[in-house]
Amino acid sequence: MKSRFPVAITIAGSDSGGGAGIQADLKTFAALGVHGTVAITSVTAQNTQSVLAIHDLKTEIIRKQIRAVAEDFGIDAGKTGMLHTEEIINAVASEVAKYGFPLVVDPVMVAKSGTPLLKPEAINALKERLLPLATVVTPNKFEAERLSGIKIKSLGEAEAAAKKISKMGPRAVVIKGGHLEGAEATDILYYRGKTWKFTSPRLNIKTTHGTGCSFSAAIAAGLAKKMDIPEAVEKAKNFVTLSIKFGLKVGRGYGPVNPMAHLYREASKYEVLLNLEEAKDFLEKHPEVAELVPEVGMNVAMAAKYAENVNDVAAIDGRIVRTLSGVKAVGNPKFGCSRHLAKYLVEIVRHDEEKRAALNLKFSEETLKILEKRGLAISSYDRAKEPEETRRIEGMTIPWGVREAIKVVGEAPDVIYHKGDLGKEPMIVIFGKDAISLAKLVVEIVAEKRSNA
Repeated sequence: MKSRFPVAITIAGSDSGGGAGIQADLKTFAALGVHGTVAITSVTAQNTQSVLAIHDLKTEIIRKQIRAVAEDFGIDAGKTGMLHTEEIINAVASEVAKYGFPLVVDPVMVAKSGTPLLKPEAINALKERLLPLATVVTPNKFEAERLSGIKIKSLGEAEAAAKKISKMGPRAVVIKGGHLEGAEATDILYYRGKTWKFTSPRLNIKTTHGTGCSFSAAIAAGLAKKMDIPEAVEKAKNFVTLSIKFGLKVGRGYGPVNPMAHLYREASKYEVLLNLEEAKDFLEKHPEVAELVPEVGMNVAMAAKYAENVNDVAAIDGRIVRTLSGVKAVGNPKFGCSRHLAKYLVEIVRHDEEKRAALNLKFSEETLKILEKRGLAISSYDRAKEPEETRRIEGMTIPWGVREAIKVVGEAPDVIYHKGDLGKEPMIVIFGKDAISLAKLVVEIVAEKRSNA
């Protein structure tokens, strides 16, 4: 028997810029495998810079949207976002109480641009009518201060505020750490008398529009899939961190988060494996490539879209080696099997997301001249100059070297080489948009070297 697909509802405002509100919520639900439904409370005219206008829907329309979904689909979990007025809050609270589904309350008070999204007189209704119905409430620093009356400058004060807000009725309180100072962003969860801390590196980027919406929607998706609260919050934290990190650079203000980043990355992995397989077959059909294979072997690697670590990079398992008849791949394309080239790519895509493939060649001044003649940007680093503190940390040499090479030319180069060090073979690494284009470039390099001989 086919299992029922989980259904979640977002009760929130519409963002014409597509970055926050119901638009962000629906993308989040879809990315997390939950069917998303909506009850629109307000229509806003906004973009990445400002909110130009707000139009509130009649409360009867809001009520009927919730009823329409609940009485046909059933609702496994819901979330609220922008509830602009006291009347809207009261209407939403009465409908939620009627159907009794788990509810995540994002107490949206102010837009990223600074525009108020909750009228001052509605705050008491939020506290008295909606928070007692909440499974989880997710205020940021400023919203938590407004709700609790506690000034928050530390994690200890955030925990105190969470405890005070919990006395207003919600089962759990998450105070988001995005606005607190420090190298890390730590969210505090207070639930059943216990405190959890969820930490991620602070991201110094401007693609943060819709962060709170996606976070609360991700928690609601977890609850709809029957996760317990701590698990739902932890997964939502990881989800929204990825969505911010790979946010969309559109508009002139704070760009929107990218709730689809995880799906795009997973979908791209099939394309990566196919491309590597084609590159492997192409190289094996050209025995002359053996001239460029280093003593440690050659490999070709390609990163999935939005790669974060070596497990998001695929390469030929066991490398490509010289044989009496040319070159032969030891294994097949596989993710997580080449830490060497993968480290190059993880670092390089942070500076140029179009350079998703890499291939290593035997060091040769002649090869560098051919690459330079083709107009490729070439840079290098000296392994002997690696700082001792970096050298002591396993796996840090290549990321350090890539950053040094980028400093030399002011951009992510097409070619990075080094002349070796004690026990380290000199090497050339070339970068490109995909594996097959690099494989074809290697064959062209060999042909040019032979024509120059």
